Amino acid sequence: MLGILLGLIVLMALAYMGWSIIWVAPIAAGVVALTGGLDLLEAYKNTYMEGFVGFAKDWFPVFMLGAIFGKLMEDTGMARSVAVALTKLIGTKRAILGVLVSAAVLTYGGVSLFVVVFAVYPLALSLFREANISRRLIPATVALGAFTFTMTALPGTPQIQNLIPMEYFQTNAVAAPAMGVIAAIIMAGGGYFYLRWREKKLTGKGEHFTEPKDNKMTETSEKDPNFLLSLLPLLTVLLTLNLLKWDIITALISGIVLIMLLNIQQVKGFTKSLNSGAGGSVIAIINTSAAVGFGTVVKAVPGFERLTEILMGIKGNPLISEAVAVNVLAGATGSASGGMGIALEALGSKYYEIALNSGISPEAFHRVASLSSGGLDALPHNGAVLTLLTITGLSHKDSYKDIFVVAVLIPVISVVFVILLSSLGIL
Repeated sequence: MLGILLGLIVLMALAYMGWSIIWVAPIAAGVVALTGGLDLLEAYKNTYMEGFVGFAKDWFPVFMLGAIFGKLMEDTGMARSVAVALTKLIGTKRAILGVLVSAAVLTYGGVSLFVVVFAVYPLALSLFREANISRRLIPATVALGAFTFTMTALPGTPQIQNLIPMEYFQTNAVAAPAMGVIAAIIMAGGGYFYLRWREKKLTGKGEHFTEPKDNKMTETSEKDPNFLLSLLPLLTVLLTLNLLKWDIITALISGIVLIMLLNIQQVKGFTKSLNSGAGGSVIAIINTSAAVGFGTVVKAVPGFERLTEILMGIKGNPLISEAVAVNVLAGATGSASGGMGIALEALGSKYYEIALNSGISPEAFHRVASLSSGGLDALPHNGAVLTLLTITGLSHKDSYKDIFVVAVLIPVISVVFVILLSSLGIL
């Protein structure tokens, strides 16, 4: 048990320092192996790598196709077209709502979080300038739209955080829709009202919009594709996945093909977009696979049985222990998919067995795992948070407090609330 705890501390500390989980995870796994009585080399070559390769084998196509889909949406201008149209529809007087909705629509349509940041930031800058709102609220607004309810809560979202639990609980992307919708309302509503309150508070203090030092990303193109045509690939992925029940791989391929057909005049640029998307997906899948490999080693040491007893011994609804495990590990790794991967690789079979024997549906375990992955993952060392702050030219000191409220605190509250409703038999 102490070895597992020490391994987690090493993983969290090094990740927080900004070191890549690709080599941090094997080191942390080595700590767990040594203190757990395993042969270090054997644990790395076999146990760790089996977990690593197993996850990559199952999920690399989804990571790759998702990254390519997002990159094509970005490079063809379709992502920007959707964001521009929505922000114009909502208007500059509701700048926060416009940015929030734009980020949410793109994320729910299957565009990766990182692409959403790049697509929405120039529009956020323009809207906040016109509304004269403090620029420090831009990161939290984008995070609320992209990193929270559309990533983990809304039924049918094609984001990986909603897809990973399917394998462990034999469910689909629409699992526990009532639970997901309630959590989404809490996240979106609570986050929006908090940001409006912050806007009024900052304005009252005399803090208004200030131009960023580097304004390179503020230009938008007048040659963007038609808004309605740009929506079609997003709707195609959502509808084929959830209504036609296609496999996520087939759904993403259909979206990719449609983007290319609708932008056939840009055919010369497709190779670059495909190469860039595929290349970017490699880092993403390796990061998550490295975290899952760590979970495999944890599962192999004797102390894991004691850890399982402690988690399973948490009184009340077993969904509570699942939420704790996923949240803690997501926070330790700074990754929603990585933390959930570790937790479900180690404990997924136990929770599925409980679901079959307790009367609580596997769908509820799926949704709670997904929701919990989007809580403590957004601590300061999270990769998406770091990217968001870098792109917006703001620091943790400037904006992290607001990111914490909308992307950590409120999502955790939403999980607590839906588990409470489940415990009372309402859900």
